Amino acid sequence: MNTKLQLKVIFFMQFFIWGCWLITFGSYMNDVLSFSRTDIGLVYGSMGLASLFMPGLLGVVADRWIPANRLYMLCHLIGAITLCIAALITSPAMMMIVMLIHCLAFMPTIAISNSIAYSCIESKGLDVIAEFPGIRIFGTIGFIVAMWLVSFLKFDLSNMQLYTAAAGSVVLCLVSLTLPLIPTSKNAIKEKSLISSLGLDALVLFKQPRMAIFFLFAVLLGGILQITNTFGDQFLRDFRNIPIYETSLVVKYPSVLLSISQISEVVFILFVPFFMKRLGIKYVMLISILAWVARFGLFAYGDPSPIGFVLLLLSMIVYGCAFDFYNISGSMYVEKSVSPSIRNSAQGLFMIMTNGIGAYLGSVISGIVAEHYTQIIDEKQITDWHTVWLIFAGYALVLAVIFMVIFKNDTNEQKTADSVN
Repeated sequence: MNTKLQLKVIFFMQFFIWGCWLITFGSYMNDVLSFSRTDIGLVYGSMGLASLFMPGLLGVVADRWIPANRLYMLCHLIGAITLCIAALITSPAMMMIVMLIHCLAFMPTIAISNSIAYSCIESKGLDVIAEFPGIRIFGTIGFIVAMWLVSFLKFDLSNMQLYTAAAGSVVLCLVSLTLPLIPTSKNAIKEKSLISSLGLDALVLFKQPRMAIFFLFAVLLGGILQITNTFGDQFLRDFRNIPIYETSLVVKYPSVLLSISQISEVVFILFVPFFMKRLGIKYVMLISILAWVARFGLFAYGDPSPIGFVLLLLSMIVYGCAFDFYNISGSMYVEKSVSPSIRNSAQGLFMIMTNGIGAYLGSVISGIVAEHYTQIIDEKQITDWHTVWLIFAGYALVLAVIFMVIFKNDTNEQKTADSVN
């Protein structure tokens, strides 16, 4: 197996594991385990907690002591074990603990897989910029395949989704053994402090008002990212409570419909550089926020009827714009706005704000909101999803207005890091 093929398999399995449970796990906890919406939000919030420090911490370990591919294998072995344990749990508190342990092991592997790919590509004398996108795309493919597999095998309301993910983790452990050994740096301790590795030396950027505003919105927008991951599948599945929709394809295969969101990501990512060059970060991010307004608004009025289905489909398509125009453009903005001396730290800080603090708050608060609008009627749990999605759409719209007013677009970004005292 050549190196590029190995890396394609690595990325396919990396996101296959996540795709097995990320979208459908909430429905399993709700329908089978009878967890409250608040409990579900807290379980999903474990990803945000893990993202606060573990990627940076294990990055230090990979740099200094344990080769990245061996650490990667160890993390996925722990991931496989914790997923198997989670499949047996019926208590909300225990599920939160076990899934937090799982995410502490899994979330850092996203960054480690990138590092492994960069190292392997460079070791073969290949161009990272030219080769990496074609390899990374297999991650998105793996996520979509997992969603379809879980849906068509009817694992979405079963703990089999967790066992399937665990099996994928074991396969990934074995595949990672075939990769060439990635050596640690003997001088890493001298070259890079723990503070730098965790991205904390980029905190100096908060002295710049424009960057402080940007990172504040990174938290506020990061909260939006987790909402449909946590409750999108449950929302579509709840149309079964309406007799005329209970046998619709939307109810039978919600994961397949939601997978169109990931397909849309692949398309919209191609447009990010085009719009960044012509509009600048302010208007690209504004488009992203407005796309989130559309995403939630279309959810609020969508249903399995012919016209309603079109609205749901449009919501899936607009997700690609909402996600990519924020995540990719935000990363590019950080890249060109700071000096090379803290580039990695600034990217780490951006991830902490979005996938850490933002994702945790988004998961927990969305769970509280959904629980508030849920009641038991005729022994059925009925959620007023129309109101819930309109609240989230309103939140995104308010963010859009505030962002438009206070964030200044500067097409001539200056490197800020070394000039800040």
